[in-house]
Amino acid sequence: MTCGITSAAIYQALDLTKLNSKTSATAKLTKRRGISTNTMKTSRRHTPAPSAAIAGAATPKPPYRVPSMAEIRETPWNGLTVASTFSGAGGSSLGYRMAGYRVLYANEFVELARDTYRANAGDHTVIDDSDIRELAPEDILSVIGLDAGELDLLDGSPPCASFSTAGKRHKYWGQAKEYSDTAQRTDDLFFEFARILNGIQPKTFVAENVSGLVKGTAKGYFKEILVALRACGYRVSAKLLSAQWLGVPQMRQRLIFVGMRNDLGIDPVHPRPLPYYYSALEAIADVENSDAALKEVDLAQYKIGNWWHRIRPGEAAVDRFNLIKPRINGPSPTLTATADVGAAAVCHPLEPRKFTIAELRRLASFPDDFILTGNYRQQAERIGRAVPPVMMSHIAGAIRDRLSI
Repeated sequence: MTCGITSAAIYQALDLTKLNSKTSATAKLTKRRGISTNTMKTSRRHTPAPSAAIAGAATPKPPYRVPSMAEIRETPWNGLTVASTFSGAGGSSLGYRMAGYRVLYANEFVELARDTYRANAGDHTVIDDSDIRELAPEDILSVIGLDAGELDLLDGSPPCASFSTAGKRHKYWGQAKEYSDTAQRTDDLFFEFARILNGIQPKTFVAENVSGLVKGTAKGYFKEILVALRACGYRVSAKLLSAQWLGVPQMRQRLIFVGMRNDLGIDPVHPRPLPYYYSALEAIADVENSDAALKEVDLAQYKIGNWWHRIRPGEAAVDRFNLIKPRINGPSPTLTATADVGAAAVCHPLEPRKFTIAELRRLASFPDDFILTGNYRQQAERIGRAVPPVMMSHIAGAIRDRLSI
C-alpha cells in the first residue's frame, strides 16, 4: 500500500452534502459472542491486517520511537511561531515543537492540566490561566509582543464533550457539565476560538475536535463553525484524520480544521498518511514497569477482572463496554479521558491488566520523560484528552512546508 491509495479508510474529507451515518448488521453476531457492536465495527473499519498495511510500502517502516524531551528542546527553530489555546497538558504544543515551531503562548483554564503543561513547557512559552471567555485578542498579542497579522499559527482544541461519540451526545447542549474537575459549559467554546482568531489574524490556524462533530444532528453545529471560521478571513479545510496513519499506535480519529489567511493566496493542507502503522505491542515492547506500577493496574482487584479472560483481542465486554482488549497486531483503541481511569479500560492484550502510565505515554506518542503530574486517574485523563504529539507534528510539518512555498 502506498500513500496514493490510502483513501477513505484512512482520511475522510468532509463533503457537507454527503455527511451521513451507516448502520451495522452485526448485532446478532456480537450478541452471540458477547462482544460490543461498536468495537466490532471499529475493529473492521480501522484495523487492516498487518500485511495489508505494509506490503509493498514504498517507505521502509522504522522502529517506533518518540524523541525525548531533551531532543525536542534541542530541535532547531524553523522560524515559525505559535500561540496555543485550550492547551491541555500540551500534546499539541509538543507536536509543534517536534516540528521546529516556537510556542510563545499557551492558555489553559484547568489547573491540573496547566500543572502538567508547565512541567514540560519550553523556555519561550508564557502560560496563561485566564478563562478564554474573558480573554481579549489584544491581551495575547501584548504578552507575545506581536501585532495583529504577525503570528504564524493559532492553535486550539475547544472542548466539545456534547458531540463526543464516547459520551452522551447532544443531550446536554448549553448546560454546564463536569469537565476535568471543573464545571463549565463547553459546547460554545469553538466560537470563542473564532473570536480570538479574528482579532489576532495569524497566517494560519489549526483547530482540533472530536469526530462526533460531523455526525448526527451535530452536523448543523459543524457547519456553523465552518461559517464562523471562514468569516474571519480564511480559506478553511476540515478532515477526519486517523492517528494510526500518522505514526501513533492508536486508533484515534480527530476532526482537524486548517485555515490559511485569504491574503496569502494559499490553500489549506493536511498531512499525507504514512504507508504503515504501529501496533500497541510494538510501542510498549521495551517499557520497563515497576512492581508498584503493575500492581496499580492489575484487573484482579476489580469485580470485572474476569471479563478479560472472556473477550478476544479486538473485542469489548458487552456489559462492561469500556473493558476493551486490543488486537495483538493492531494499534490500541482510542484512549479517552475516562476509559482508563476506572476498572473498565483499554486493557493489555496479553496480560489481565490495564496499561501503566509509562505504556499510555507510548500509546499516545508522548516522550518517556514527559512529566505527568497528579495520581494515576489524573495522569491517564491528561493523556486521554491530549492530541497525540506525533500526530500534531505531522500536521505542523505539512503546514510548515506549505508556508515555505
